[in-house]
Amino acid sequence: MEKHVVGMSRYVAPFDSVREVVDLAGGLNSIPTSSKVFVKPNIVFWGKSVPFPKWGVITTSRVVADMVKLMVDYGLKDITIGEGTVVLDPKDKESQEDAYRYLGYRSLEKRYGIKCVNVFDRPFEKVDLGDGVSLNFNSDIVNSDVVINLPVLKTHAQTVVSLGVKNLKGTIDINSRKKCHSVDGNRDLHFYVSKLMNKFPKMLTVIDGIYSNERGPAFDGKARRSDLLVASWDVLSADFVGTKALGYSPDQVPHLVHAAKSRSRSMDMTDIELRGLDLKSVISFHDYTFPYTEDNSLPLPMAKMGIAGITYPKYDSSLCTYCSLLTGAVLTSIAMSWKGKPWPNVEVLTGKLMKPTPGKKSVLIGKCLFEANKGDPGLKDAICVKTCPPSPEKILEALKQSGVEIIPEILMNLDKFPAMFMKKYANKPDFEESFYRI
Repeated sequence: MEKHVVGMSRYVAPFDSVREVVDLAGGLNSIPTSSKVFVKPNIVFWGKSVPFPKWGVITTSRVVADMVKLMVDYGLKDITIGEGTVVLDPKDKESQEDAYRYLGYRSLEKRYGIKCVNVFDRPFEKVDLGDGVSLNFNSDIVNSDVVINLPVLKTHAQTVVSLGVKNLKGTIDINSRKKCHSVDGNRDLHFYVSKLMNKFPKMLTVIDGIYSNERGPAFDGKARRSDLLVASWDVLSADFVGTKALGYSPDQVPHLVHAAKSRSRSMDMTDIELRGLDLKSVISFHDYTFPYTEDNSLPLPMAKMGIAGITYPKYDSSLCTYCSLLTGAVLTSIAMSWKGKPWPNVEVLTGKLMKPTPGKKSVLIGKCLFEANKGDPGLKDAICVKTCPPSPEKILEALKQSGVEIIPEILMNLDKFPAMFMKKYANKPDFEESFYRI
């Protein structure tokens, strides 16, 4: 049986810890120094107006800088860092640039002569991933010789975990990202995510678990200082080990099940040679799903507040990233606007699968949901926000029309919303901003 090598170690010191885990995984010796290298960190979100809790959300600049130095010391010269950060305004080019400046990537350019690109500024190529799936990938990563994949160790509210395979979603264009959130039960988000790794060149995955994230992938999760690094030249094996470290069996993660089946890989990890730390010593359960009422009609904290007269059914896998970023802000606004008086039997629907309920005032958020319900008789009485991504102004207007008037400050200042989550990390020495500066 072929053994896939995975290295696992603790983060102890700058550079040495990354070098150790890469060496455990087999090192860089198999790469010709003339190789064209593409580095994919995880910068799932960026807010340029205020600080926000980056711990467990974004790949640490520490790991990015150490990995770049390791490659340069080895002799690699053609290195490109690329990411496609989620922004609500498709015309927003400033957020990615601000992230690169703040996180120190531009300093790495000057120091080592590497390049940093916004994938949305670069060409895309249609890639056939098999099983009838084609997505548009960034040309730089498609045409590289080697990919260095630097995901964060975190769970994900829709996909259970977001590790090496899921991190590649940041290299496809917006239409392809939306396509992944399919309504087809047999070819859903999990199916599409499992295909992302299919046509990539040689890939080293280094999972950054200096900080991990429970109920990720974003800033509304709960970060932990975990000081764990996982590396492998086989992305699926790295994800298996990362999944176990987060407290799950790989067969509990649908996209890993799909990927393993298509490769005739065992889910019991008997074909993995783990070097370094003992797996049992690092397992720490991270919940992935946000708590809802038993009937999934409202987040549990809101139900405990006594909020009545409104339902906001739990998200499903058809909800795309762009709408999901708004969901937390809308829910927070509703909770903060509650005055103890029941709202007039309103439901707020998201994604692509939900249907208006007869007898309720239905607010449909997003163009996708409007299009999906065009033939539904209930649509004629529904209040629809038809823009993509949904406009905050239109959401406020639609809720007001339904009888739910909410305070506008959060939705009208979305770039500042993440700062609300900073206070839970205040005065905790484990959560160092310095890990995100170079």
